[in-house]
Amino acid sequence: MTSADRATLFRDVRVFDGREGVLGDPSQVLVRGRRIEVVAPAGVVLADAEGATIVAGGGRTLIPGLIDAHWHSMMAVAPLGVLLAGDPTYLALLAGAAATDALMRGFTTVRDAGGPAFGLKQAIDSGVVRGPRIYPSGAMISQTSGHGDFRTIQALPRGRLGQHADAELIGAVAIADGVGPVLQAAREQLMRGASQLKVMAGGGVASPSDPLDGTQYTEPELRAAVDAAEDWGTYVMVHAYTPRAVQRCIRAGVRCIEHGQLLDEATAALMAEQGVWWSLQPFLDDEDTPPVPPASRHKFLQMVAGTDAAYELARKHGVRVAWGTDTLFSAELATRQGRQLAKMRRWYTPAEILTMATRTNATLLAMSGPRDPYPEGLGVVEAGALADLVLVDGDPLEDITLLARPESAFVVIMKDGVVVKDTLAGDGGSPVG
Repeated sequence: MTSADRATLFRDVRVFDGREGVLGDPSQVLVRGRRIEVVAPAGVVLADAEGATIVAGGGRTLIPGLIDAHWHSMMAVAPLGVLLAGDPTYLALLAGAAATDALMRGFTTVRDAGGPAFGLKQAIDSGVVRGPRIYPSGAMISQTSGHGDFRTIQALPRGRLGQHADAELIGAVAIADGVGPVLQAAREQLMRGASQLKVMAGGGVASPSDPLDGTQYTEPELRAAVDAAEDWGTYVMVHAYTPRAVQRCIRAGVRCIEHGQLLDEATAALMAEQGVWWSLQPFLDDEDTPPVPPASRHKFLQMVAGTDAAYELARKHGVRVAWGTDTLFSAELATRQGRQLAKMRRWYTPAEILTMATRTNATLLAMSGPRDPYPEGLGVVEAGALADLVLVDGDPLEDITLLARPESAFVVIMKDGVVVKDTLAGDGGSPVG
C-alpha cells in the first residue's frame, strides 16, 4: 500500500464545525492519503472504507489541528543568552525537539514570526523531524536600534567589528536602514522561501535599546517591504504597539498587526475599515509571564495593562483577530501553548476560541497566496482538506481547558494523514473488511 492509499476511518465522532461554531451529530470521517475524503453521518455505509484502519471515537470530539499564528520556532525554548551566543547547530537541534513537542500538543501548523526556520521547515516537510507545518517569515527586518537589534553599544558603529552581527549571519534578524537596504532584506527572505515578511515597526519589551512607545521605520521604508512582498504575491506582518506606529503601517499597506496592546479607538476602527488583521496575544502579568530582563519590567507592565482594552476594541469594531502565543526564551513557557489558548475564555466563548485557533487562523495564513506552502486547505474538518486532526476526550465547547491538557485530553493526533499519537491503540484499531 502506498502512502496515497493509506486510509483511516474515525468512527462515532462529533465534528467541530468552525463555520457555525457547533459540534455536529455523530459522524464518521474517512481519511485517505493526506486528505479528508468523506465526512458522513454515523449510520452511512462507506464502501470506500474497506481496508481502512479504524479509530473508535466513542462519541469524542474531532477538531482540526490547532494553528499558532505567532510562534518562533528557533527562539521559543532557549534563553536569550544562549540564542545570542550558542552554536547554531545546537540551536537547530533544540528547535527540532521543540517542534516535535508542539505537534504533540496538537499544533499541526505554526506561522513563524521571525527567525531561521527554513531548515527546520525543510526537515519537517521531508520527514526528518516530526513537527508542525511552518509558514516561515525568515529574518525579522529591523532598523538600527529597533526591536530586532540586540547588538551591544560596543558593536557600533556598524562595521567596526564586522559588517554583520551574529544574529544576522544565522538569519534571525536583518538590520536594514533606508529604502534600498529594506528592499534588499525583504527580497533576500523571499528568495529563501518566506511565505510572508516580518518587519519591526515599533518598540518592544525584550529588546534593550528601544522604548516601547517608539515608532520604527519611515513610511517609505515600510512601503519598500510591502512592495517587495506584494510583488511576490504575499504580505507583511509587523510588530507594533502604538497608534502612531500602526497607522503608519496601514498607510504603507501592511495587512497584519502583531500585538497592538496600546492601540486606541480610532486606530482599531481604521483597522476594521481597511480589513487589516490584528494578531493579538493574551499577555497578562500572571503565571505565564515570559522571562523579562529587570530593565524591561516597566515596559512589560505597560504592555500587559492594555491587553483587556485591546480585545474589547477588537470586538467592538469587528477587527479580524488571529491568535498566537509569541513564546520566547523559555522551554517551560513553551509547554503551556494550549493553556495560552484556553486563557482566551477571558474574552471569547469556547466556540469562538476554537474557531480562532483553526479556521480563522487558517484564513490569515492563506493570505500568502501563491507563496502559501500548504494551499490544499487547513483549519477545517471537511472533504478535500488536509488531514490534520485531533481527537479530544471530551467536549471543548463545554470545557475549553481541555486544550490546556493535551497530554491526557488529546487521545489521537494526526498530521498530513499520519497518526503521530494514539492512546486508543488496541481499542478498536483494526482494519475494516
